[in-house]
Amino acid sequence: MAAEFDESRLDDPEAGAEALRGAASAAARLRAARTAAAEAPLEVLSRDGRPRSIVVVGAGGAGFAGEVLAAVLGAGCPIPVVTVCDYRLPGWVGGNDLVAAVASATGRIPEWVHDCAVEAVRRGCRFLAVGPRDNGLAAVAEQARAPAISFGRVGDPADTVWEPAAALLTAAERVGLAAPDGAAYEAAAARLEQAAVDYGPGAESWENEAKTAAADLAGSLPLVCGATPVAETAARYFASRMAAVAGYPAVCGRAPGVLDDRIAFVDGPFGGTGPRSIFDDPVEDGTVSVRLVLLRDPEEGAAAGCDLAAAADTARDRGVGVTEFSAPEAGAMERIAGLIALTDYATVYVAVAYGADPLAHTLVVR
Repeated sequence: MAAEFDESRLDDPEAGAEALRGAASAAARLRAARTAAAEAPLEVLSRDGRPRSIVVVGAGGAGFAGEVLAAVLGAGCPIPVVTVCDYRLPGWVGGNDLVAAVASATGRIPEWVHDCAVEAVRRGCRFLAVGPRDNGLAAVAEQARAPAISFGRVGDPADTVWEPAAALLTAAERVGLAAPDGAAYEAAAARLEQAAVDYGPGAESWENEAKTAAADLAGSLPLVCGATPVAETAARYFASRMAAVAGYPAVCGRAPGVLDDRIAFVDGPFGGTGPRSIFDDPVEDGTVSVRLVLLRDPEEGAAAGCDLAAAADTARDRGVGVTEFSAPEAGAMERIAGLIALTDYATVYVAVAYGADPLAHTLVVR
């Protein structure tokens, strides 16, 4: 029997409590990881000047730290920042590149991540291990006499992107890239603290945007779209966390491409059938349709804004629901913090309402 969405579970203060406490600790984790990274011996990474590229290897939230790094550094970054989720490093990676292998807070390190770390050392790359204390990647760094940034403890059930992201951003700063300054970290931490108030279980459903988002998404196939590096990264993070936390599928798109292919979903078997009545309940009806979720970024520009508006109009014309979330008017790090925070809470609430355990990680480690 298929699981049913029960909105009343959203008001249960004990439902998903441990996962929600993990989300609420994001600001503290960001600050602590920034301190740990600032105190790490990273000088060796810049001994031979700026690297040709930064290659981040990691799975799940750990791997997404590389995506956050690239988004925050932005399109103006003078070197490529690449996240690898594959069994081997790309052939072009060599001694002029910095490879950062990242372990998750849970301590789970897939075999392919460990193998890529060993391969990076074998190729003579500049190497950095990032993760909780005593994780397996730190041993690779120790053998290679390479630096490691350690934080937290192995086995923490709440996996967060902010500890490895802070470590990677600090390392980028040390190798000469224009990374965020201390004020940007504090602004992002403050944004995460405010999210804990706005989206936490104590906030009533009618004024809690994360709970509202969970209710809106129920019974739909979310198509999550953005139009900037920050919004696109947040969209991919949204889809990843929906799967990992709630076991729920979502797909991603980015303007302008979303107007060329993904928006065609609204005319397909999961599209709408014309304007719906406000009294329609797709969950009770048992139907599944696309729901367009737009992540708006103040930096998206006029052309991208028009494209997203056109996508929303097309969806509504076909009877497809549209939800919009906006990043705050701020620097890149605070903007992505706002969108990720909303995602972290909303995905837990989706899991809770469907009766799933948001900490039942499905990452298979060989």
